[in-house]
Amino acid sequence: MVNLIIPDKWQQDAVKLLREGVDVVVQAPTGSGKTYIFELLYESLKGQAVYTVPTRALANDKLAEWRARGWNVGISTGDLAENLDARVVVATLETQKSRFLRRAGPKLLVIDEYQLLADPIRGTNYEIILALAPPETQLLLLSGSVANPFDVAEWLRRNGRCVELITHQQRPVQLDEIMLSDLPVNAPASIRGYWPKLLSRALLSDLGPILVFAPRRQMAEELAGSLAAALPSEEPLILTQEQNALLGEPLAKFLRNRIAYHHSGLGYAVRAGIIEPLAKRGQLRIVVATMGLAAGINFSMRSVLVAGTHYQAGNFQRQVRPDELLQMFGRAGRRGLDEYGYVLVTPDIPRLHNAYPLRLKRADPVDWPTMIAVMQEAAVRGEDPFGIAKELATRLFSARPLTIGVEQFYVGDSRTRLCQLPVDGERARLVRRHDLEMRTPDGQWEPQPSSCESTLGKLLVRLPSGRWRPALATVAVAERYGFGALCKFRRNRHQFEYGRQIPLALVRGDHWVPAKWLRKLLRERFPLLAAEQRWTVDRYLEHLLPVIETEMKGRLHESIERDSTVFGRFRFLQVPVTGYQDSRGRILENPEIRRAYPTVCQGCLQKAECETLDLAVSPALAWRELGLVDPKGVPTRRGIIFSFFNQGEGLAIAAALEHPDYWIKDIIFDLANMRVGHRFSMDDSYGEGRLGAICQTVYQRGEYPG
Repeated sequence: MVNLIIPDKWQQDAVKLLREGVDVVVQAPTGSGKTYIFELLYESLKGQAVYTVPTRALANDKLAEWRARGWNVGISTGDLAENLDARVVVATLETQKSRFLRRAGPKLLVIDEYQLLADPIRGTNYEIILALAPPETQLLLLSGSVANPFDVAEWLRRNGRCVELITHQQRPVQLDEIMLSDLPVNAPASIRGYWPKLLSRALLSDLGPILVFAPRRQMAEELAGSLAAALPSEEPLILTQEQNALLGEPLAKFLRNRIAYHHSGLGYAVRAGIIEPLAKRGQLRIVVATMGLAAGINFSMRSVLVAGTHYQAGNFQRQVRPDELLQMFGRAGRRGLDEYGYVLVTPDIPRLHNAYPLRLKRADPVDWPTMIAVMQEAAVRGEDPFGIAKELATRLFSARPLTIGVEQFYVGDSRTRLCQLPVDGERARLVRRHDLEMRTPDGQWEPQPSSCESTLGKLLVRLPSGRWRPALATVAVAERYGFGALCKFRRNRHQFEYGRQIPLALVRGDHWVPAKWLRKLLRERFPLLAAEQRWTVDRYLEHLLPVIETEMKGRLHESIERDSTVFGRFRFLQVPVTGYQDSRGRILENPEIRRAYPTVCQGCLQKAECETLDLAVSPALAWRELGLVDPKGVPTRRGIIFSFFNQGEGLAIAAALEHPDYWIKDIIFDLANMRVGHRFSMDDSYGEGRLGAICQTVYQRGEYPG
């Protein structure tokens, strides 16, 4: 008997387009047969195909499944590389990154679950590989949980690719939601436990078999154990001796009771060789799987229950996303067996309306390590690293253009920029990195020093005509000081200065009577002095002259008597002022100032443009400041090391490797300790402190977005 599967119309359309050389984006519900599109292509492949999957466990499963069909299949994951020249290579996508950085690629690249394009950690690798895919590499993107596949197709078209979108909205089996607490059938009184009671009611209501998604491996195993103990099967499953040996206890015991757990910790022979075939044939009542392997479940059951809102992903707790729920709920209902699939719920666990497609959008930051890696490959090929990075930034999945901070350099003829610094922020800082120059009375320009303290008698001021004169030789300056009538003092044969002349006193015999303005001042501020009407000359000069000089802010130079009135003539030579001292010792007030641009900027036609450039830190400027690239964008040794790691971890490793006393084994220990939260050093945080201190020293406590 031949098991003949006739492709649906949408599957046939996708295969036809792929055979015509068109890129295809497929949006179809979970369990509808997206992988079958690729399987139909195998016999007609004209070159190597790389089929990427989200996890290593999935890659191992696909390898075994397709090898069992007699296909020529290899595998490439983080911990396994085998038969890499095979007709089909199953891989985790990250293992293909270096290949695409070299502008090489397979004949066909399949990305299963391409919604990972929006993953906050792995998404940048998906984005970069799609952006770098050469025209000779055909693309097939598969997902059932993307809300905007048209945006992805349009993005690829903007990058010059010929792309068609295939959408199939109809599920193979319709979904319905059932509240377990509303089921009319009650669990037998002998059954204990929350989940055993609820799931027994579901089984008694003919809602089995049931696929339960648990947050963690341990919970999956414990829940399967409690269900197997509480729900004995009336028709135990008979296992072969070989199956019992592979399964081991307690899993074999669970299976005999037609209950199993399913996670990536199980070997392929157990998962794909025993549990999944039994589940597909309807021989199991309940399978408890981990949420983290939800994308790898390739079988459906009549009902699905998601037993939590968070799950374990590596060392992190992650909240179940709506698109992940959609994927899990999509496993409800067996094509050709069930008229309806059922989502089993309680008030405390996710409901059907919580599941919906994910709208893909990229995270804002540019992926620094990948960009540096791209620039390194460009440098090896003799190309312009910054130019290649700028071009790549325009090819990323973004509704608005992404900038790396070199864009203005490539506007127009870059040869007119004399400094030849591609980083816009670096040129902006260079042109502003100027000294101020001042013009001296001789017409010469010299560096402007810091202001200094001097006296008014030494100060020179610049007239509107541009000539310089002593400050006290100008009416405008003299009028700033003291009060009374202006008077002149001759300095020498050719120079004079202004001062002030005021009445001091009326002469009455041998005594002086203070002038009217002075009497008023004394009454207001010095009433004891005001009480004395007549003063001898000596006492006047001793007690009243200091008051007058303070008020005038000048010094009495001489006194003259005219018509029984004594007048004082005051000079202001010692009044303190601030000015700039030139190279000849002259004190200048407000000299003409100009910017002293760096030599390379002085004759540059783009100087004015550079003065308008943003001073904010761009990715390219950060790479320069951190020492990751040289002025032309060629990655340094530090930058190359940095590019091998994710996010900022490479910065720490590069800094540690530059430290001669930091041994490799210590670096490895300290990094491992940080990753697992002090599990190696326990309370001794010496390692992390050392690594952190080195980073602070090397990178000057810098903070950079991205």
